[in-house]
Amino acid sequence: MEMAVQLTIDCFDPQRMVTFWAEALGYVPEPPPGGHATWRAYWAAMGVPEAELPAGAGDIPESIIDPAGRGPRVWFQQVPEPKVAKNRWHFDLKVGGGRDMPRDVRAQRVKATVERLVKAGATVLRIKDEPDMGLYAAAMQDPEGNEFDVV
Repeated sequence: MEMAVQLTIDCFDPQRMVTFWAEALGYVPEPPPGGHATWRAYWAAMGVPEAELPAGAGDIPESIIDPAGRGPRVWFQQVPEPKVAKNRWHFDLKVGGGRDMPRDVRAQRVKATVERLVKAGATVLRIKDEPDMGLYAAAMQDPEGNEFDVV
């Protein structure tokens, strides 16, 4: 049985989330299906009533895809309510190279990624620096407060 996986993330500002998470994951904004200038035009052609589309929805891509085709599609669904509690899922961005890589190399890779993502709008919650366990990681938040780890 064939199956495609999509991760849907509720958010307030899909365009901001597309920009941030495309940078964080090495993804690209998903272009609209062939022959359509925007996703909004595609949805209109599919018969989605204008009343169901918030102002600006689909004018700019609201989803990102892995350019290599390996990872899941991520769709940022605009919702009116803000995030109010800790999320029960999170991304682990595994940039360190795993336990076979020397800890100082892993730590340097994590630090470089943290710096890049802070410039893109993330916030560092805490650094997990535990040499006795061979661990160096960062707990972070994206621009809308969703937690994720850089390991």
